[in-house]
Amino acid sequence: MCNGYIFHRISSENTKLLIVQDIKKTEAGELFMAFHVMLVPTLGCPSDCKYCWSSEEGSPVMGVDIIKETVEWLKNFREEPVTFTFHGGEPLLAGYDFFLEALPLLANELSHLKPAFALQTNLWNMTPELARLFKEYNIPLGSSLDGPEELNDLQRGKGYYQRTMKGYEIAREEDLQVSFISTFTSYSIQYKEDIFNFFLENGLNLKLHPALPSLRDENPEKWALFPEEYGELLIYLLDQYLEHMDEIELKNIDHLCKCVFIRRGVVCTFVDCMGDTFAVGPDGSIYPCYRFVGMPEYVMGNVQDHPSMDDLAQSDAWKLLHDFKDYVDTECKKCSYIKFCRGGCPYNALSINEKTGKAEINGVDPHCTAYKMIFKEITKRATKEMLGSGMGMIPGVSDNNPQTKRGIMSIMLKQS
Repeated sequence: MCNGYIFHRISSENTKLLIVQDIKKTEAGELFMAFHVMLVPTLGCPSDCKYCWSSEEGSPVMGVDIIKETVEWLKNFREEPVTFTFHGGEPLLAGYDFFLEALPLLANELSHLKPAFALQTNLWNMTPELARLFKEYNIPLGSSLDGPEELNDLQRGKGYYQRTMKGYEIAREEDLQVSFISTFTSYSIQYKEDIFNFFLENGLNLKLHPALPSLRDENPEKWALFPEEYGELLIYLLDQYLEHMDEIELKNIDHLCKCVFIRRGVVCTFVDCMGDTFAVGPDGSIYPCYRFVGMPEYVMGNVQDHPSMDDLAQSDAWKLLHDFKDYVDTECKKCSYIKFCRGGCPYNALSINEKTGKAEINGVDPHCTAYKMIFKEITKRATKEMLGSGMGMIPGVSDNNPQTKRGIMSIMLKQS
């Protein structure tokens, strides 16, 4: 159930119970890939982030009729609980009236699926009315900041920081949970200490994204972060997190440590996501993920046709992503981390054949090197802690002395 060299060296019955309880909780929410539907009301966005691949000027805006068709599609599609994430572009461009009608439709008509909600937004269009509505449905918000104002606006456009923070204050006035994604680029990586300290000092939780080449960009490598730099960044943040766990939450480090401990991926990057994650575009087109929305060659079907899983499996996009799974099974079978990496994100792995103009699989996620670096570091530290602790306490779990440096197990056993 979990990696034996850790589990079998733990003798405390209380600790065993903690592990089992935590794994069961993860299984309910993260360990086994949850059913996830991303709703993309529009690809339009008022901001002008330099490295963005998901914004299109003049993009149509989803109408409530597409939400109604989505409800009809999902009523008998699957039986597992579903999470809906509103994404974009900028989903708040759909407006208050859209959400006022869409949320009760999804919540009430699909109540048998126990729907949960999330929303990713730059917060520019946040209003007190929207904040109260999102609070009613207990919707956590994700937003984006790349660090201090000057650095952030260099990458995301002048005035971005102030407009996002204004929306953040409105959301916090309604006690909404807000977390931030920080995109590290080939430029901002040199300021990693300043960026981490910005989030720490301002009491903001952090999830990081490495800037990646885009299938849509004519100059895809401009802002991309090299894999080795990303690996070094993850190790740096691991050290910072161990020192500041009581002051900040670093989602990436939580997930990576949990992956190693339970020997399974806990986020979509590290699992076989095909068939468990879908995205619905403004016109009702169904895609494998929000990252493909607006690209016709990746359309799998349309909610207005209420397709079955078998129908979607006939699409070229489905077959392409399953080719990635087969590639990983063959090419990565000797890798120590295959069970909880699964080759990384298939979107990241796609490359465009210059002759045919079509996407193809000829490798794994280009950040494979970074993943190996951090998985190796976590595994090494966990093994060292267990060998050093003998049959007694697990470092970082039972020691409440604030002067004692936490160990990697304190993250592995952290309640999700």
